[in-house]
Amino acid sequence: MIPDPVDLAAALVRCPSVTPEEGGALVLLADVLERGGFACERADRGGVANLLAWAGDPGGARVFGFNGHTDVVPPGDRALWTREPFGGEVAEGYLWGRGAADMKSGVAAMAAAACAFRPRLPAGGGLLLLITGDEEGEAVDGTRALLERLEARGWRMGACLVGEPTGAEVPGDTVKIGRRGSLTAHLVLRGRQGHAAYPERAVNPVPAMARLVGRLVERPLDEGTAHFGPSTLVPTAIETGNPASNVIPALCRATVNIRFNDRHTGAALAEWLRGQAGAVAAETGTEAEVAVRVSGEPFLTEPGPFTGLVARAVEAETGRRPVFSTTGGTSDARFVRAHCPVLELGLPGPTMHGADERAAVEDIRVLARIYGRVLEEFFA
Repeated sequence: MIPDPVDLAAALVRCPSVTPEEGGALVLLADVLERGGFACERADRGGVANLLAWAGDPGGARVFGFNGHTDVVPPGDRALWTREPFGGEVAEGYLWGRGAADMKSGVAAMAAAACAFRPRLPAGGGLLLLITGDEEGEAVDGTRALLERLEARGWRMGACLVGEPTGAEVPGDTVKIGRRGSLTAHLVLRGRQGHAAYPERAVNPVPAMARLVGRLVERPLDEGTAHFGPSTLVPTAIETGNPASNVIPALCRATVNIRFNDRHTGAALAEWLRGQAGAVAAETGTEAEVAVRVSGEPFLTEPGPFTGLVARAVEAETGRRPVFSTTGGTSDARFVRAHCPVLELGLPGPTMHGADERAAVEDIRVLARIYGRVLEEFFA
């Protein structure tokens, strides 16, 4: 059975799979894939729902993989929606609902293309779908767990497409060949609490934190590299939790987010942040604490055979050559890249995570055809 990608996408949108809830989405998808000739098994870990599906010989010499997620962010204020967030309504040429763009329609397009191509898999060829329910969450027990299961079985993909929304205007106009790294740092400067009328008796961490944040943002981290734009450091919070206007607080906290290119590593940036905080602490008589979480290192799939194959598939179906890009946030491609060459190709994403999220019906069908063309090229 070959599923209709729009019907399947609508059915998936109707599953309220807000991270970490499975919401019935993976149960539905497994049923569709099994009827399409795939073997399916759950690979749940740590309370996260994951689905692994395969056809042909997943341990063979030529294996292609799709990666995606069925979990979604919360719908937010429902008064801002003109349609039910989990209604999966098709109207005015669009599929409406949370996950329509990010990325249940992409998963549906993958499933449709994979089921259509499965009977033509050559000897020794394998087809894998790695679908997680934890991309929008901590992403610790999602795609990582699926990849570990492949490794344990000796299964290796030769290439993988991640179906995140990448399009600017139409499916395939942009292909992500890499992503910047992402780091979040929580900075604390501790002083000594006191009365605001007697500042000489206290050590005020607020101006010290202002100095620290000012230093961090005063000059660019770099000017970009061959495939990446400049790294960015963005302060996202400065606060003391102090409700009193006449009390000098004992501590001040700040949070900064760094999106960094391949001139840097997370470890090197963490060391730099600690050095800057330590210097300001020494100058101001405060004490510094820095906690850093690196959610992904920068990576790049160099332009070559795989990028060329995908570009040809896009052009064959749309008549336009895609732009290769490394912009945007993080995705599960940051985990796949250690396993095999990986690219991201999906729908346009202007409405993702917003009210009235939607995907054009024709875009979903075009994306399924592009995925099908990629499979034909890969196994040719």
